[in-house]
Amino acid sequence: MSTLRSDLWCSVFVRRHNDLGHMCVVARRGDPIAGQVFIEVDHLDGTRSLFTPAPMASRKDDASLVFQRRFDHVEPAKVSERIAREVEFDPDLWVLSIDLRGDDLGIEVV
Repeated sequence: MSTLRSDLWCSVFVRRHNDLGHMCVVARRGDPIAGQVFIEVDHLDGTRSLFTPAPMASRKDDASLVFQRRFDHVEPAKVSERIAREVEFDPDLWVLSIDLRGDDLGIEVV
């Protein structure tokens, strides 16, 4: 089974969260077919979290997008700096930004 295109996965994620009343946007567009997806969460309390793709070894199959929590409730500058460094390395990166008070993004986290 092949992996879902990045642009389609991001569109579904953004649409689903906006339908739930969460403010979610594509902050950076990457490669439409195989760009990595980072999710930046603003907890609306002055902190942010960052979810990045999990290593391939922790995935059950090739088709699913699995994330790891890179930063949890840290200052926004730390998350922004990490994203900026990653974009220098991988210009095909997608960044989704969401305002969410809770912790349930509806994604698989290892």
